[in-house]
Amino acid sequence: MKTRITDLFGIQHPILQGGMHFVGLAEMAAAVSNAGGLGIITGLTQRTPEALAKEIARCRDMTDKPFGVNLTFLPSVTPPDYPGYVKAIIDSGVKAVETAGNNPQKWLPALKDAGIKVIHKCTSVRHSLKAEAIGCDAVSVDGFECGGHPGEDDVPNFVLLPRAAEELKIPFVASGGVANGRQLVAALALGADGINMGTRFIATQEAPVHQNVKNAIVAASELDTRLVMRPLRNTERVLANAAVDRLLQKERDLGPNMKFEDIIGEVAGVYPRIMQEGDMDAGAWSCGMVAGLIHDIPTCKELIDGIMAEAHDIIRNRLDRLDA
Repeated sequence: MKTRITDLFGIQHPILQGGMHFVGLAEMAAAVSNAGGLGIITGLTQRTPEALAKEIARCRDMTDKPFGVNLTFLPSVTPPDYPGYVKAIIDSGVKAVETAGNNPQKWLPALKDAGIKVIHKCTSVRHSLKAEAIGCDAVSVDGFECGGHPGEDDVPNFVLLPRAAEELKIPFVASGGVANGRQLVAALALGADGINMGTRFIATQEAPVHQNVKNAIVAASELDTRLVMRPLRNTERVLANAAVDRLLQKERDLGPNMKFEDIIGEVAGVYPRIMQEGDMDAGAWSCGMVAGLIHDIPTCKELIDGIMAEAHDIIRNRLDRLDA
């Protein structure tokens, strides 16, 4: 299947793996890329630019296919060494970068001069248009269903995607709530040029996370996520667990007086304990409503091949018949 996204990134299938903290390691990215999608290494999971350069090299040993790096720009009193991370990406010869968080405009000239294609993650049409205006090559349009940060507008993809199609000239992918071939076809019909999956890729055999995490996603339904940190206007969709229950109780008790320091125990530094050690109640961790559509733990190749086969079948055998 050829779309503007497959052409842009030089990949076989219009399927991207989004950046995910302590999930987007070399094993994950290489498995997705080897299956014909675009795998993504999560830059800030690596503590230093030097560590990121080593992770990129490790991924290159596992695949000769295109892969990218996610770089999330976050407001911080002591920000990460962003110049160092950007330099590591450029020096390593990576040709695709997924940016997220704050406006990436400051970093685009260096990335573009290195021939890197940039796709920026956005949760609204207005932010998508800004990404287009500053020179991003593509946009990942993140609907309200997504795991992680859905923004504050609460617009689901059935509305957000066709709105993006009305406004954007650059290609975009549907992100949030996507797990199967039906949704790939729907995303294409709504104007997208592909899909971006996060939660679905965690529940794969190659995902470098504890088996407890994969099992929790398979066991969850579409009703088992919660929105946290809304009073801080830093909303995150996470899987329900004991830590999330505590966090939500604090939100109710403290109301508008809540500060980040009040919930730091439930959200700060919890990912290694969850993703690596399998402590499922250690804290809040990003998970999409799409968990309700995830019923197995395939290899990345089985997953992507299955999505593409289902999509082609729907297009040829269902949609064509409807047009008869």
